[in-house]
Amino acid sequence: MKDFNRITFDPNIMGGQACIRGMRIPVSLIINLVASGMTAEDIIKEYPDLESEDIKEALRYASWLAKEELHPAIGAE
Repeated sequence: MKDFNRITFDPNIMGGQACIRGMRIPVSLIINLVASGMTAEDIIKEYPDLESEDIKEALRYASWLAKEELHPAIGAE
């Protein structure tokens, strides 16, 4: 996995979802807030424990995940 220093996984926090720095703030929440039109400043106002770099890294992580490629088996139809 690419080097994401702020993305953590812990089975005891949010069921092991990708979270920000071990907090109960899942990456998926941040991505959803950005997709809903919130700015980084708005998100930080709602979640003051977050830093702007947390939001940037969440977006980079989502982008990295979206690069997944499917390669069908040869001859499979």
